[in-house]
Amino acid sequence: QVQLVESGGGLVQAGGSLRLSCAASGSIFSINQMGWYRQAPGKQRELVASITTSGSSTNYADSVKGRFTISKDNAKNTVYLQMNSLKPEDTAVYYCNADIRDLFMGIYNYWGQGTQVTVSS
Repeated sequence: QVQLVESGGGLVQAGGSLRLSCAASGSIFSINQMGWYRQAPGKQRELVASITTSGSSTNYADSVKGRFTISKDNAKNTVYLQMNSLKPEDTAVYYCNADIRDLFMGIYNYWGQGTQVTVSS
């Protein structure tokens, strides 16, 4: 069994910062690509940022480029999302996502439970 647990969401004023964390635990052999998605009320879930296994390559949605930074700590099986210069339109539930190879060598896609980020104007 594999779990992704997010933390770090909350309420912040526009222009502020938050750091989200997502820790993977369980029967993990290796973790491939990890990413953060978000879903605002009435909207579809969208990719915010992703990072490759080695951390050498990252990808960002145009709306967050220059403001958000994704990083990972392979030793801790954890991915982070540093969010700076937050805007009210960043308000959403943020979800962690990962492709994980378990101890039985199966590769599956996992989602975290989500963490609420609310940016007030």
